[in-house]
Amino acid sequence: MTDDRPTWARRIAAERAARDWSQRKAVRALRAHAPSELPAEDSMIRQWKRWESGQMPNEFYQPIIAATFGTVTHAIFPAPSRRDGESEILAATGMETLEIVSRLGKSDVDNATLDALRITADRLSSEYPYMPSEQLLIEGRQWLRRVVELHKKSLTLAQHREVLALSGWLALLVGCVEYDTGNRHAAEATRGAALSLANEADNAEVAGWAHEMRAWFALTTGDYRGVVAAAQAGAEAAPHHGVAVQLAAQEAKAWARLGDRRQVEVALDKGRRMLEGMPHPENLDNHFVVDPSKFDFYSMDCYRLVGEDKIARTLAEEVLRAGTDFDGHERSPMRNAEARVTLGVTAAREGDLEQALAMGERALVGDRKSVPSLIMTSRELAAEMRRRYSSESAAQDYLARLDTLAREKPGFMPR
Repeated sequence: MTDDRPTWARRIAAERAARDWSQRKAVRALRAHAPSELPAEDSMIRQWKRWESGQMPNEFYQPIIAATFGTVTHAIFPAPSRRDGESEILAATGMETLEIVSRLGKSDVDNATLDALRITADRLSSEYPYMPSEQLLIEGRQWLRRVVELHKKSLTLAQHREVLALSGWLALLVGCVEYDTGNRHAAEATRGAALSLANEADNAEVAGWAHEMRAWFALTTGDYRGVVAAAQAGAEAAPHHGVAVQLAAQEAKAWARLGDRRQVEVALDKGRRMLEGMPHPENLDNHFVVDPSKFDFYSMDCYRLVGEDKIARTLAEEVLRAGTDFDGHERSPMRNAEARVTLGVTAAREGDLEQALAMGERALVGDRKSVPSLIMTSRELAAEMRRRYSSESAAQDYLARLDTLAREKPGFMPR
């Protein structure tokens, strides 16, 4: 029989099962996160049964349920519809790309042109998850050059700061794609340029993301203390922006690899509390936006590393669901790849070599991937393979393929 309950209801049940909780135990955990007194236990159990059957909790209970499972409200419950980013630039400005480029050649730049550039930068950042790396890198560099050229024109002080900030955003995007494709040194130089532009423009958000990139670079090269230092520097630079949530998540991932479970929980809870208090993002596709699904993705990584396999698997399945359209098209192929690695790790630990290999192999295919991150997580699956199935020929074939990928990108071998 098909389960026709809403997605959020199925997830509540799955999260409870992943923790081996009865409904009574779930209600007691819920009570521990409630800001005020709740009804009697038997009444709350009946309420919980209604939630799991598909009756939507009200706005009081939604954040409490989310906190009980270590996430934020809109990671479980539906949020307002997001805007259509593809047609936004034309709708907002009446300009297509050719007209924007022609305007950039004028001696003076008006605010309408800067608005169009801002939306263009947003569009490029929104195409990061799925556009082929080579294409995005070419387009990103072209727009970066165009925006940098504006520094030579007559600008007001406010326009000058805006151009610096736009240059910083585009540099961040280009640096991310450079790193995804294995060009580590170019990525670091571009990241440094973005940070300089942020400091000159006094733009805390761009500065925060430049520090976040440093944390990401450190994580994938095994410099876990460097991750913590970068995360703390970024949080100090941009404490009130969404990037602070992702910095907390990167810090949690580093603590997980250092084996400090307590610090993992502290960092994740810090990020969750910040994200819960922020307005829901308008454009969830933008790479430089931290949305509830992205927080689930980071939590998945941490739970896998600390050995909470049921929770990690539940989150991996949720990441795949959120990152895949109803027709099977993958909106978030890079997140989906790491979710499959997580499913592979949990399968390997449960003795299911066939499923572990299927997930591991599928994670390696696809045109759009972040090679450093994929190598890092896949090596964790490889460690399980070597520990449990070193004599199996199928496991040896997978390990050989992964070693070939890692040799092609030697700068990303974790220390």
